[in-house]
Amino acid sequence: MTVTKGESAREGADDKGDMPEDAGRSADGYVPSERRLARERYRRARARRATAIAALSTLVTAAVLYLVVVNAPGWPRTKETFFSAHYAREAFPKVLEGLWLNVRLLLICGAAVLVLGMLIAVARTLRGPVFFPLRALAAAYTDFFRGLPLIINLMIVVLGVPALRLQGVTVDPVLLGGTALTLTYSAYVAEVFRAGIESIHPSQRAAARSLGLTNRQALRYVVLPQAVRRQVPPLLNDLVSLQKDTGLVSIGGAVDAVRAADIIVGRSLNYTPYIVAGLVFVALTIPMTRFTDWVTARTDRRRAQGGSL
Repeated sequence: MTVTKGESAREGADDKGDMPEDAGRSADGYVPSERRLARERYRRARARRATAIAALSTLVTAAVLYLVVVNAPGWPRTKETFFSAHYAREAFPKVLEGLWLNVRLLLICGAAVLVLGMLIAVARTLRGPVFFPLRALAAAYTDFFRGLPLIINLMIVVLGVPALRLQGVTVDPVLLGGTALTLTYSAYVAEVFRAGIESIHPSQRAAARSLGLTNRQALRYVVLPQAVRRQVPPLLNDLVSLQKDTGLVSIGGAVDAVRAADIIVGRSLNYTPYIVAGLVFVALTIPMTRFTDWVTARTDRRRAQGGSL
């Protein structure tokens, strides 16, 4: 049914007469109708009801899971082996001390991976027959290190390079482990960057060239900024994976969070330190994961609305 302007005005006047003079009045003098206020009250009540139901169901589920776990056969032995409060208190400070090494590896290797991955991606997208050898080398690099398991790469670099006894080559497991991580993850990041570069429509490069920019300037000022913005979510996912895999440098003897827990386990034959180390990594990873989800959702909303990325 169509409501005329006069009827709307009379309705607003009637609603205004039933309300205090300044109640519900906005800055521009608009007074919402009683029907709209009722709808808003209903929505708030429904939201409160949904929140209460979700909280109650969560508490019931948690209670059921707790009862199932603590009454399961073998729970006392499992609790003693994996959830010992004594060994958790002993391991926590040492695991945190070793975690600082993992954080430093993440920061340094993450920066190196982004730079090397970008260079490889640009090399794979160079045009012209003269750049064919460079494109072939970049493609071979990404194919090899994406196919090679990271643990094998670490063993070759961390354990194999010192066996060569080359003069001037470091034998520090931290540096060698960081090198292996950079080699592997730069191959993955290079493909992410290349996908972003190739997703830019050729008209963007053509428009830049028509304005007098060289190929290098078009790539630097037009193509790459758009490509990087589009690929932020997958790049953050790779950094999350790198953050977890920094614990693998412990295979060379570097005392990080994993190795600190392993030392206590080897002495006590109790596996609680592994649980502590795992929970520390989870606590470190969750904020970045949630940030990645937020960036992904924000990018999807902008694409759905037709806005710029």
